[in-house]
Amino acid sequence: MALKEQILEDLKTAMKAKDKDRLQVLRSLKAKLQEKEIAERKDGEATLTEEQAISVLMKAAKQRKESITQFEEGNREDLAEKEKVELEIIEEYLPKMLTEDEVREVVSKKIADLGAEGPQDMGKVMGPIMGMLKGKADGGLVSKVVKEELSN
Repeated sequence: MALKEQILEDLKTAMKAKDKDRLQVLRSLKAKLQEKEIAERKDGEATLTEEQAISVLMKAAKQRKESITQFEEGNREDLAEKEKVELEIIEEYLPKMLTEDEVREVVSKKIADLGAEGPQDMGKVMGPIMGMLKGKADGGLVSKVVKEELSN
């Protein structure tokens, strides 16, 4: 089942179960997916690819993570906790992300393939790797691993 259809099905289930937290998050995701669909509309057709839908969810998850950090810095644990619950719900729909070790393995192979030799080759390495790992790994983690590998 496509991601958007899964969210719509779960939205109905949450309504029936009167699960307010899940319902709020799923409605928000549905709205964001519809906004993206409208923005991508061509010739009157509005269809999102699975990759675009995942991108929308990753952006929503990133926003929640940033909010959690801000709320914790501001000593607002109540709001941080609410954001954590929302983040958990969003992450249920995201594909499993690669671990740091898995990212390191991919990065090491790519560096060897490209013959990159130092921090000055970071741009040369990042482009192809981000293309390969888009939607599978956090960009910040990939950047960190590439820097570490090129520094060795």
